[in-house]
Amino acid sequence: MRVTQRVRQIVVVGGGTAGWLAACRIAAAADPHAAEPLAVTLIESPDVATIGVGEGTWPTMRGTLARIGIDEATFLRSADASFKQGSRFDGWRTGALDDFYYHPFTAPADVPAADLLRAWDGGRFAEAVCAQPAVCADDLAPRQPGMAPYAGALNYGYHLDAGKFAALLRDAACNRLGVRHVRDHVTGVEAADDGDIAAVLTRGAGRIAGDLFLDCTGHAALLIGGHFGIGTIDHTPILFNDRALAVQVPVAPDSPIASQTNATAHDAGWIWDIGLPSRRGVGCVYASDFLSDDAAEATLREYLSRTAPGAEAAALAYRQLRFRSAHRERFWQGNCVAIGLSAGFLEPLEASAIVLIELSIDALLDGFPADRSAMPLLARRFNDLFRYRWNRIVDFLKLHYALSERYTPYWCAHRDPGSWTESLRDRMALWPMQPPSPADFAHADEIFPAASHQYVLYGMGVSPPPPSALRPHPCTASALHQVRQRARTLAASLPTNRAYLRALTPPTGMAHV
Repeated sequence: MRVTQRVRQIVVVGGGTAGWLAACRIAAAADPHAAEPLAVTLIESPDVATIGVGEGTWPTMRGTLARIGIDEATFLRSADASFKQGSRFDGWRTGALDDFYYHPFTAPADVPAADLLRAWDGGRFAEAVCAQPAVCADDLAPRQPGMAPYAGALNYGYHLDAGKFAALLRDAACNRLGVRHVRDHVTGVEAADDGDIAAVLTRGAGRIAGDLFLDCTGHAALLIGGHFGIGTIDHTPILFNDRALAVQVPVAPDSPIASQTNATAHDAGWIWDIGLPSRRGVGCVYASDFLSDDAAEATLREYLSRTAPGAEAAALAYRQLRFRSAHRERFWQGNCVAIGLSAGFLEPLEASAIVLIELSIDALLDGFPADRSAMPLLARRFNDLFRYRWNRIVDFLKLHYALSERYTPYWCAHRDPGSWTESLRDRMALWPMQPPSPADFAHADEIFPAASHQYVLYGMGVSPPPPSALRPHPCTASALHQVRQRARTLAASLPTNRAYLRALTPPTGMAHV
């Protein structure tokens, strides 16, 4: 008879966004009436602060919060959050004053891309095929107050304060979902006979055993790296940026709140600008091989002098972050799954950090091991999926740089096909002849689908391919007319972000989902 090793004790090592999201999702999904219910323990060092760089989410966060049972209004107020409807890229193509394009979260009009391009008049692509850029241009919210929670007139995610978000998740986990919270230092790992993790050792709480361990310890990667010795795959030869200088800029209570992340190119990188109700999070991302730290600070100060003239740049607190675009060779090893920064990090362009946390938790829950004997097969499937996903993100981020016409050494180096992946080179050879399509991407749940590539490709000024000899879709002209009409309707009916957030009612507790 086979000896079963039921998975019942889940130990999350590390807090922050990754740890608390994982603990909340697993605890919310657990069956309290099971014969042997799951027990979730989160161990959090009292000395490690949340890194507040990844303050942009994808629309997936709406489903994540609903599954945890957090009311949307409560989340917006508690996390100092606002709406994100995509990204705007300024100066990425030439650096001219009128050089900008949008990558909105809402897909283009529902006709084949080749037909959209045939009917496109050559203006700004995103504005021609989607109503969302017009809404973003006026700093409007994607929903009206009377709509059901997490519903919207347009697709949307959020901008948020990462520290406040982690505190909200901690409260939900500990006070409603039954997660055991241990504030203590991990001092070691006790190995099982087969090399798996039997327990983690802590300074005050002693030995904490588990069946499945989630490594959410950030760059330290205490379990996946420290215990299992899983190495990383370095993508810095493709994505050159390795530093960021971040600052928080106070805003006036009645100031507009941007509906998108603004990404402004400079000579050796780009600047993020994220609007929250109480502040803006701004950061200069750069490659140290092409720009000195002093020059990066000067670049950031010059940007603030233009975009935040009331702020005293010299009095603000600047924080330098150093990073490497890399990910683990394997993300699930033995009875340990790395989630968050312990799994890897790619530069913050297009805000992939938090969505990778969500997708990792989704994949774990979709194939949750009832028994330890299933872990090797589940781990293989998980690792294959996430190697694919990380590689596709690398390609998509590189696309933003490879299409630039700027001529500083940094941008010229990005434009060199020798710094591209083979898969990107193949697609860049194909797309002048036909637009990005679902056939270019193998997975049904692509992180960046064909539509995202179209927004970047044609936003950066790439000429559409010549029309084929096939008959165009008969509804193309009317679809583009409807985009223009919808943009006018939404502009007239949606409140501004500031007005929407100011009118929020006090928190009413947790949603019943």
